[in-house]
Amino acid sequence: MDDMNSLQALFGGTFDPVHYGHLLPVEALAEAINLARVIIMPNNVPPHRPQPEATSQQRKTMLALAIGDRPLFTLDERELQRDTPSYTAETLEIWRQESGPSRPLAFIIGQDSLLSFPTWYRYDTILNYCHLIVCRRPGYALAMRDAAHQRWLEQHLTPDARELHTLPAGKIFLAQTPWFDISATQIRQRLRQSQPCDDLLPPAVLDYIVQQGLYRKACD
Repeated sequence: MDDMNSLQALFGGTFDPVHYGHLLPVEALAEAINLARVIIMPNNVPPHRPQPEATSQQRKTMLALAIGDRPLFTLDERELQRDTPSYTAETLEIWRQESGPSRPLAFIIGQDSLLSFPTWYRYDTILNYCHLIVCRRPGYALAMRDAAHQRWLEQHLTPDARELHTLPAGKIFLAQTPWFDISATQIRQRLRQSQPCDDLLPPAVLDYIVQQGLYRKACD
C-alpha cells in the first residue's frame, strides 16, 4: 500500500494512443527502483506538440483500459479538465502543494526530453518540486548541448536511486530501462494502412480504437 512518505512518480504525455512503449519501460523502472505508484496524467493541450487526433475523453478511456489490470498505475485526469495549455512546471508546482513539503516526488521523462529540457517553460523551477527520473534511450547523447545546461545536469545527477526515496526533490536519476521501438505515430500509420498492431498496445485499447474508428484517416 501507498504511505504518506513513499516515493510517488508522475508520468505525463499525450498518449495518442497509449502503447507498450509507454507502459513496459515504466513498469521495469518501478521494479528497479522500488517505486510503488505511478500517476499517469494525459495532457490536454501539449504546448510544443501537434494536437492529438483522439479527443480528451477517448484518450482518457484508452488509458483507463490500458491500466485496468496494471495496479502500478493510477489515472489523474485533471489536465483534461483545463482550457489552457498543460505546462509541466505548473502541474508539478500544484502537485507539490497538494503533497506537502517533505514527500518524495518524481517526474518520469525520456532521454530525448532531458536533452530538450532547458526549452521547457520554467524548466529551472521543476527540480524545486520533484526529482527527474530519465529513462535512457539508445542513440541519444548523454551530454547537453550548452555548457551551462551541462553544469546544471551534473549538479543534480545522482547514481543512487535511494536518494529519490530520502529527499523530496532536486535530483536527476538516469535509469537503465528496456527500450521498445514503438511510437504513437507508428501505430497511427499502421492503423491507417490496416496493418496489425496487436503486439504494440494492449488488446482492450486496440479493441476500443477499432470500435471508435480512430486513426483511420490521414490528418490534413
